[in-house]
Amino acid sequence: MARKQLPIGIQTLAKIRAKDCYYVDKTPIALRLIAQGSYFFLSRPRRFGKSLFLDTLKELFEGNRALFEGLHAEQHWDWSVKYPVLRFSFGGGMVQDAADLQSRLDSHLKRYEDETGCPRTDSSHAERFRSLIHHLAEQTGQRVVVLIDEYDKPILDRIEDQDVALQLREVLKDFYSVIKDSDAHIRFALLTGVSKFSKVSIFSGLNNLQDITLDPRYSAICGYTDHDVDTVFAPELPGLDRGEIRRWYNGYNWRGESVYNPFDVLLLFSHREFRPYWFESGTPTFLVKLLTRRRQFTPALESVFEFSSLLSSFEVDNISTEALLFQSGYLTVDRAEQLPGRIGLHLRYPNLEVKTSLNTSLLAVLCGDQDGPARSVLQMYRLLQAGDLAGIHQLLHSFLASIPHDWHRNSPIAQYEGYWASVFYSYFAALGLDMVLEDATNQGRIDMALRWLGQTWLFEFKVVELVPEGRAIEQLQQKNYADKYRASGPVHLVGVEFSRESRNIVAFDTLTFPTPSPACGRGWG
Repeated sequence: MARKQLPIGIQTLAKIRAKDCYYVDKTPIALRLIAQGSYFFLSRPRRFGKSLFLDTLKELFEGNRALFEGLHAEQHWDWSVKYPVLRFSFGGGMVQDAADLQSRLDSHLKRYEDETGCPRTDSSHAERFRSLIHHLAEQTGQRVVVLIDEYDKPILDRIEDQDVALQLREVLKDFYSVIKDSDAHIRFALLTGVSKFSKVSIFSGLNNLQDITLDPRYSAICGYTDHDVDTVFAPELPGLDRGEIRRWYNGYNWRGESVYNPFDVLLLFSHREFRPYWFESGTPTFLVKLLTRRRQFTPALESVFEFSSLLSSFEVDNISTEALLFQSGYLTVDRAEQLPGRIGLHLRYPNLEVKTSLNTSLLAVLCGDQDGPARSVLQMYRLLQAGDLAGIHQLLHSFLASIPHDWHRNSPIAQYEGYWASVFYSYFAALGLDMVLEDATNQGRIDMALRWLGQTWLFEFKVVELVPEGRAIEQLQQKNYADKYRASGPVHLVGVEFSRESRNIVAFDTLTFPTPSPACGRGWG
């Protein structure tokens, strides 16, 4: 297969097809969705291909058959019928206030009124929207398709200013309510966004929407599957480690097939380097601020349990941490658990990019230093690579000592019980290595296991004000935690003891077991 142009930043089907770019055919899913019903809502993180999917639906309903040559829909769609389509997008620019939003709604409506010859007999945007739908249905003899992209972005843009966000919510609530009231004239409607606002707020007038966010049949409605990467993008794979591509970028899941973020995959194929492309493209500072303000215990982000009903609701004045992390793409579904009358979801980081990048940002806030943690983490790579345990001790000691005294004294987050555990966890999570918390063995659980370059580091953390000194390394030895890993290479036991009073490491005991010789079997070689 010959290499094609990468559709980086392209959100229209016509442009992708005209330029002969790579294209993952989502029309089988689109036709299934259309056959299932009329009103839908889909939540997916930013830069996940929602806009392109909506554009594909637009071209499909408008009957532009030439764009679908060779795709599934070409032979499975009735091209004899063309539907009028109203598409609204709130993805461009930041809305400042309610007046700004009203102005944008006016521009959208005026454009369609001018194109269709719909007379402006009403003053409110909601009534103009209603009139436009009725006019198009009468003009064409076909019911109207309504597609709304980034329906929630005006609110999310101003989420830190609660008063403004609530005003924006009321404007949009009034506008969107027209969709339900115009049922007789609507063929199909789909709203997409990042967040799902609760039914008592923005959707109170639009309660006929089917939420397909967690429908297993539509888990891969946006994003690339493993099959897509291996087939559609096969010409791009030579020279890249396929396992690393999966480890870094795959793993987003909504109770069905896992997918890659398209933005990451396309930029990887362009730059040929593994980097946190999606995270760097606009991780909201609001998210990091919220996690630190709420004193989030960062090790707990490794495994979260929540009910699906709570994860699929979001309110301006009552934002659940779990819902925010899930809806914005920083946590994803690991597995679902069916309970009487509801579904429980076990959540995890989707992939290495999100885990390392989010914890790097959190570590900077935890330590009150934007640049220091990154430099220290880079040094840690080199010390682990060299197996320099003494150097690791010195680096950690210096890193903790570098946290300013005033930061401890003035920062609320530095005062809570889980602060130091969060610092240690986020520090090592930022490394981007194979790390397991509470790693289970037949004799207990290891605080942290870190594997890299054929070596394993097993960490036990203790606070000396709570347990006698020496217990950390003793526990690692007495419970034979190294047994689980010795067959795969050298194992380093590291007992770290920390003092709250001195705010630093007071004991760092190590013991290394080499790989056992064949004659020794699984015993100590």
